[in-house]
Amino acid sequence: MPKHLLSLQNFSKEELVFFIERAIQLKRERQQGIAHQQLAGRTVGLIFEKPSTRTRVSFEAAMYGLGGRVIFLSARDTQLARSEPLKDMARVMSRYVDAMVVRTFGQHVVEELAAYSSVPVINALTDLHHPCQILSDIMTVYEKKGPLEALKIAWVGDGNNMANSWIEAAGKIGFELILACPEGYEPDAEILARSRAGAIRPITVVREPERAVAEADVINVDVWASMGQEEEQVERLEVFSAYQVNAALLAGAPADSIVLHCLPAHRGEEITDEVLESRQCVAFDQAENKMHIHKAILEKLIA
Repeated sequence: MPKHLLSLQNFSKEELVFFIERAIQLKRERQQGIAHQQLAGRTVGLIFEKPSTRTRVSFEAAMYGLGGRVIFLSARDTQLARSEPLKDMARVMSRYVDAMVVRTFGQHVVEELAAYSSVPVINALTDLHHPCQILSDIMTVYEKKGPLEALKIAWVGDGNNMANSWIEAAGKIGFELILACPEGYEPDAEILARSRAGAIRPITVVREPERAVAEADVINVDVWASMGQEEEQVERLEVFSAYQVNAALLAGAPADSIVLHCLPAHRGEEITDEVLESRQCVAFDQAENKMHIHKAILEKLIA
């Protein structure tokens, strides 16, 4: 049976740490000019119902960087838009490619594809989870701050798919996580309860961003309105106005804290231009690390 990456929940701490350590090794070897060919002759299918720049390019660069090939399919190119049963699509695609990387809306899409696929299915984003992004974020934190177990990580803003995957990571790896979310915009309650049950350090949800960033080693922020929530944009701008990561908020955090943003950033909304361009912000290192973590994931699950 293939190993799928649908969320972080189904991986052990040791498996998650392996991805991070392997990605760091692959990054180092690339900087040394070492060519990788582990996936020569292999093909991955990128099936993107939701568009993306960084996720698509980083997965393509990762696969090419391992000697493999890529077939990209947008929503209009697949049967996702024409109501073919997912189980049929999974069984056909499995005969063409060595893995499917899927970026879609519902978590049920990747789960059903995985149930019928004979090759690995990798969740490149759903409305519920964003596991690959969180692994690249954790890799960045490890590079900048060392092992996560001793760290306090803050999340400021919407309790979205990113927040859900951070919660799962905290439950598995064992770092402290505090999330500041407005009322009505909390993370998924089931994911929160399950992760807390296995956590060795606190996973806390508060209302005040100032409380979240106090003593935080890492401060995480994301857009206030994700893809598919455009009709809520005006309402969310009002609700989240007190959750902007700006110089005033950072003044209450440790001076050596780092700021993460998965990009694209809406400068002047969830984060100011001043913070995004500051030395504390490592968003562009974070973006580069998507490619390296994707290499580690593809190599492990395919080869």
